[in-house]
Amino acid sequence: MKKILLIATGGTIASKYTEQGLSPQISANELLEYVPAAREFCTIDTEAPFSLDSTNVCAKHWAALAELIEKKYEYYDGFVICHGTDTMAYTAAALSYLIQNNRKPVVVTGAQKPIDLAITDARSNLLDSLRFASHPRAHGTVIVFGGKVIAGTRAKKEFSKSYNAFSSINYPDIAVIHDDRIVFYIDDKEQSTKLLQFYHEMDDRIFLLKLIPSIDPLVLENLADSYDGLILESFGVGGLPDYGNHDFAAMIEKWTSAGKLVTMSTQVTHEGSDMGIYKVGKTIKENFEILESYDMTLEATVTKMMWILAQTRDFSECKKLFYTTINKDILF
Repeated sequence: MKKILLIATGGTIASKYTEQGLSPQISANELLEYVPAAREFCTIDTEAPFSLDSTNVCAKHWAALAELIEKKYEYYDGFVICHGTDTMAYTAAALSYLIQNNRKPVVVTGAQKPIDLAITDARSNLLDSLRFASHPRAHGTVIVFGGKVIAGTRAKKEFSKSYNAFSSINYPDIAVIHDDRIVFYIDDKEQSTKLLQFYHEMDDRIFLLKLIPSIDPLVLENLADSYDGLILESFGVGGLPDYGNHDFAAMIEKWTSAGKLVTMSTQVTHEGSDMGIYKVGKTIKENFEILESYDMTLEATVTKMMWILAQTRDFSECKKLFYTTINKDILF
């Protein structure tokens, strides 16, 4: 049987009701008591590096998870991380960059309802995750949720309460799990031939600005002193507005001339950006050294920038890394 490490980090799946609202209370070993069938196909050890509502999970916790997996890597066939749903897509994307060329599965899962309730998605999600982590063809960082297996860089939470909370954006599901059977849509483990590599740092000094009509570009005036990277979440296929007062281009000039990394993303979930279509995007891309997220999710864009800026500040190197496909993250 496969040997799996279950890593509990809190989240709704491990929560109980308190006077202050839902809060993580259930231990990793207690979680396993709700899925006894898992013992039929794998042996399971547990770790609990922290217990948090995922709203409170950030870059230092991603690094801690990667470090824990690195230390335990040779002893286990796969890893399952129980996590809150609200920032799960960020964690899965971050781990995709911190753990690269991974031929073992790192599965991130959670639930919309606590595991101790009579009606909940937690038990099926956890059992599915342990089953997938035990499969010989499973590899890389994925989210298993609602019967779907989604690449860690392609997942997005699209429903706040429904059990089918996560979708794969601009990329097919890796597999589906139904009636204890895994059906692979993408079976590419044997194509992974590069050496496993762990990274240990991320630069979390990233600012995301979501554009709205009439936004004043002066909002960016002083932010460059506090951040190393900027993501502009623009309209449509990507561009910057000109309202005839203050100049967005001047603000981009300030950021890029200071050696800051700027990326154009889109508010539209599907099909991605393409700044070359309209003048409002093409002129910016031609005149400034900025990146474009294309078909990447926002979560992947954020965490990839954090990973890149922890490696280098040279724009040409940043550009090369950003446009290199890592764990299925960009296919422009």
